[in-house]
Amino acid sequence: MDKHILVGVHITERVKHASQVQEVLTRFGCQIRTRLGLHEADKGVCSSNGLILLELVDDEAKLKELQAALTAISGVEVQTMIFDHP
Repeated sequence: MDKHILVGVHITERVKHASQVQEVLTRFGCQIRTRLGLHEADKGVCSSNGLILLELVDDEAKLKELQAALTAISGVEVQTMIFDHP
């Protein structure tokens, strides 16, 4: 692995957009090494916003495709960090 590629996916109105986001993540499943979903939940409370953290395999071309597919969904924001290994 030459790089660590981390992607943050912020979803507003999580229930409304979850199926579209899931479809994209399924389509790019072979490029996702790790997936962690976070949202505020407590007894009787479930946040309408969510955050998904993804670690991708080292393929920047697929990263760009994934970013484009996710940002095309209303209510989804994507941010990326890429760490190079010397």
